[in-house]
Amino acid sequence: MAEKAVVAWSTGKDCAWALHTVRSEASLELVGLLCTMTEAFGRVSMHGVRAEVADAQARALGLPLRPVYIPFPCPNEVYERAMATELGRLRVDGVTKVVFGDLFLEDVRRYREERMAGTGLEPVFPLWGRPTRALAEEMIDRGVVATIVALDPRKLPSRFAGRTLTRKLLAELPKEVDPCGERGEFHTCVTAGPMFAAPLRVAPGPVVERDGFVFADLTLAR
Repeated sequence: MAEKAVVAWSTGKDCAWALHTVRSEASLELVGLLCTMTEAFGRVSMHGVRAEVADAQARALGLPLRPVYIPFPCPNEVYERAMATELGRLRVDGVTKVVFGDLFLEDVRRYREERMAGTGLEPVFPLWGRPTRALAEEMIDRGVVATIVALDPRKLPSRFAGRTLTRKLLAELPKEVDPCGERGEFHTCVTAGPMFAAPLRVAPGPVVERDGFVFADLTLAR
């Protein structure tokens, strides 16, 4: 019997492709999406995606969303306490693995491994070490539709906010920007791909700058 796992869900392309990879391999039984939400905004933390869009993703994936609510601003110790509480609940529910979409940042992987040590849960990194240009192209070629919903304007020009990830866009990225945005250059929201039962119908919203980052809003099309 396959072990139960949840996916650390940010709404973006990397976690979506990690989910798709695990499902394709049938190596784990996926039972939920672990998603950090900033309660004051009703949005997914870091990416700024509306909760209703994350809910729609979960329905299209056929998996329950397990939100972890944090305040704004959120000191790291508050975040870690909230996450530790949810990890404890997952363990009670029989979950033994957490799937991450991390690609190559050693410090990020080490942090996750250290925080989960002793919890009875093991982090899994199905995309680790994949060449990011080839990985981004594979996602695009396989039908993943991902919108850049957040970016760091110190690393990527604001004009990229709200654009869909395509081969053309990859060719336009500054050479120092990772094709998957792994160093925090940009974050995406996936609205279509082989992991979904059906594409999400979304409409673009305003692009705003807040707290040093640029966000492009998405709403569900009515």
